Amino acid sequence: MSFLKFLSDVKIGSLSLATLLSAVIILLICIFVSVIVNKILRKVTGKGKLDAVLEGFIRSAVRVLLWILTAVIVAESLGIPSTSLVAAFSVVGLALSLSVQSTLSNLFAGLTVLVTKPFVAGDYIETPDISGTVKSVTLFYTVLRTPDNKPVYVPNSDITKSRISNCSREAQRRLDMTFRAAFSNSTEQVKAALMKVIFGDERIFSDPAPQVIILSFENSSVKYGARVWVRNEDYWGVCFDLNEAVRSAFERDGITMAYEHLDVRISSE
Repeated sequence: MSFLKFLSDVKIGSLSLATLLSAVIILLICIFVSVIVNKILRKVTGKGKLDAVLEGFIRSAVRVLLWILTAVIVAESLGIPSTSLVAAFSVVGLALSLSVQSTLSNLFAGLTVLVTKPFVAGDYIETPDISGTVKSVTLFYTVLRTPDNKPVYVPNSDITKSRISNCSREAQRRLDMTFRAAFSNSTEQVKAALMKVIFGDERIFSDPAPQVIILSFENSSVKYGARVWVRNEDYWGVCFDLNEAVRSAFERDGITMAYEHLDVRISSE
């Protein structure tokens, strides 16, 4: 009892040492409980059918809420009334809301993404500024993984303001490619070479039927377009392989792959 009386008698400012020690113990207990709650939440959401984007957002929101509750509980143990603390939070929140409008915008933009679901975790998306595979959506950022495996943190407000192309939403995707051939090569010869390459790739669907068309006549070449349908996961593989196959086919069939050039003729007159 004498030790407890000693702790009560020793004061740091207006607070006794006993009060400070109890506050520290309460803080440690709150942190321990928060860790347990986060582990339980991770297991529960991991076993459910929640989308990984929504799962990450829920975890972030719960983590922030737990820290706010910890602050209120510790403040109560220090003798600070919760009503006063809430009032202080309100004043501070109002001041911060004016200075961190972009942060709040990111927060509500994240909620918009979760509600409208223009993409889910694992989707490959393209915006005017960035493209990559969606890893997660946090309170303030959408995390993308670029093709060269770099994580990119994009503010949620930038995502909702941008035009988003979701390249993974549909199982099939049309591949549009362009090739240029010289005017000296006949249209039938070029089309036949392109179609032979296309039908030689088993990954390309026969329905919808592939198309080879003339897109335009340019200064030094005829621009041909090839439109084929493939599975989403085969898109880039078919694209790269077709480029190589078409070059080989043009060389084999004597078709000249045209390029931009300028003919200069000097007259002796």
